[in-house]
Amino acid sequence: MPIDPYIVLLLGTVGLAALLPARGTAADVTSGASTAAIAFLFFLYGARLSTREALDGLRHWRLHLTVLVCTFVLFPVFGLAARGLVPVLLDQPLYQGLLFLTLVPSTIQSSIAFTSIARGNVPAAICAGSFSSLIGIVLTPLLAAGLLGGEEVGFSTDSLVKIVLQLLVPFLAGQVLRRWIGGFVTRHKKVLGLVDRGSILLVVYNAFSEGMNRGVWHQVSPVRLAGLLGVEAVLLAVMLVLTWYGARMLGFGREDRIAIQFAGSKKSLASGLPMASVLFGGQASLAVLPLMLFHQMQLMVCAVIAKRRARDPEAATDADPGAATDADPGAVTDAPGGSAAHPVEGQPENRVLR
Repeated sequence: MPIDPYIVLLLGTVGLAALLPARGTAADVTSGASTAAIAFLFFLYGARLSTREALDGLRHWRLHLTVLVCTFVLFPVFGLAARGLVPVLLDQPLYQGLLFLTLVPSTIQSSIAFTSIARGNVPAAICAGSFSSLIGIVLTPLLAAGLLGGEEVGFSTDSLVKIVLQLLVPFLAGQVLRRWIGGFVTRHKKVLGLVDRGSILLVVYNAFSEGMNRGVWHQVSPVRLAGLLGVEAVLLAVMLVLTWYGARMLGFGREDRIAIQFAGSKKSLASGLPMASVLFGGQASLAVLPLMLFHQMQLMVCAVIAKRRARDPEAATDADPGAATDADPGAVTDAPGGSAAHPVEGQPENRVLR
């Protein structure tokens, strides 16, 4: 399995922060730059989301409800159950980071990318990821305050306002300005894709630099890290199985099941990093470590699954407009209008879905 260069860049960024952490004035500059970068990232998310696609997506309410239940109900339940692994496999700080991971909203970009590769319902993946991110802006801090406790999480009205200003307001601004800049964003999607990834790298560097300056890494041992990786591998496997076979039991067709699996089993690094910075303060780097590891793991595993789904015999059947689907009469149907998939960075132009 080829290694994604972006994963290497993320690991390299962590190494750079360990060797040359930003201090003093440089730390202030990187902190401000990372805040601005994430705000710009969510502005681009808003500018990319078609209002028509969002409105069409509301008709797929069963699909979006399923993704939201996976993201904000099933994941947190498993996170709470992992409390029994302390102190055998996890220590308390790593467990808190793992629990925070389960409260973070789903991804947008990678959910779309993998759904497109697997020939799934791309418009549904776009809306599911966007709805999850928007709801998570408010729901994730509330869940973190309730499940992690007020002493562990610096939750307050001010922290919620900071998260809304950094994530939701830029997203809405992008939606408002999409009428004028949507074409530009579409034409320069490759360049702006680099901005997406560069923004996350900057936030990772800032968070891990602060962790180095505060000496939080002395709290983590290789044995605990190995235990964390094992727990996260099991968590990802369970969610991938539940989203795929659970969606089948609910009567969804193949294309919708693909969107549910990729949107319902992922956690967003772009949303989780700024939230952790606000909620955890100086302990943010340790809190986001489980999220960073899970993020890399989900990218590698889902890349393999997406390619196999694309070669699935069912994919050829779904490619025929006259072919029957395996959905129930009450199942959610494919999005109307034959929306084209969003091209994936580094991949060939995606197919047009029916």
